[in-house]
Amino acid sequence: MPLSVSLSIEGDTTVIELAGELDAKTAPEFHQTIEKAAGHGTGTVEIRMAGVGYMASAGLRSLVFAQQKVADHVTIKVVGAIEPVSRTIRTAGLDRSIVLSDE
Repeated sequence: MPLSVSLSIEGDTTVIELAGELDAKTAPEFHQTIEKAAGHGTGTVEIRMAGVGYMASAGLRSLVFAQQKVADHVTIKVVGAIEPVSRTIRTAGLDRSIVLSDE
């Protein structure tokens, strides 16, 4: 399933909304969006993942890439990830540096 990626600004938050599968084939599109998001200079980058049904290790690498691209003071928040996706994030230990939220 292809990945749908959109980017918007809501106040001091850059919102990236994903839907589809996040894997090695689709991650480059997400990376391009992360680079755009990093340039906006907002305090939070919120990645809405409710529509992501599958995330491979390439998706984890993408989240690490996001951490590397944004400034140190910027919070990265993953919102609405389904349980298998959020479990993968927690298992990799990324929940220590990325905020996971059900909202």
